[in-house]
Amino acid sequence: MISTNEFKKGGKIEYKGEPCEIVDYQHVKMGRGGAIVRTKLKSLKTGSVLEDTFRSGEKFETPQLEEREMQYLYAEGDMHFFMDTESFEQIPLTSVQLGDIRKFLKENMTVKVLNYKGVPLTVELSTFVELMVTKTDPGYKGDTASGGSKPATLETGAVVKVPFHINEGDILKIDTRTSEYIERVR
Repeated sequence: MISTNEFKKGGKIEYKGEPCEIVDYQHVKMGRGGAIVRTKLKSLKTGSVLEDTFRSGEKFETPQLEEREMQYLYAEGDMHFFMDTESFEQIPLTSVQLGDIRKFLKENMTVKVLNYKGVPLTVELSTFVELMVTKTDPGYKGDTASGGSKPATLETGAVVKVPFHINEGDILKIDTRTSEYIERVR
């Protein structure tokens, strides 16, 4: 069981019979009444986001999610294929199930696939991934002092803001939660 006092972004609860991820929450103290918690929950089954309000201290079941290490193989149209690293079983997931993380998926990358009652729902990436810059404007001498940023396209097709000194071919560390540049690796 998890209480509303223990909510955190990315936490998982079972709500109305299905597993949900806490996208955002806010504790609100009412004038005379008790505190409430406003939440945004993302259904792990459908990908839809719903907003709801709960009393402070209300308890929810923790969903029985099973994590399996899998390797990302390839994308074909709207489907993305993953292979279990132990049984070599392949499963497809749709772009809707993957959500925004699909822009950081690279072939042969190892990820965690979340299963709920034997059905694969979504993928969890590590917090940081290392990706190569495939397209960006060239950096010029003196650009590093201005402190600005420019867009860079990564090998997966994702576009992130990077400092001016980053060039094509650089390997960058990217935060998958915020889609932000962290540092240049090589």
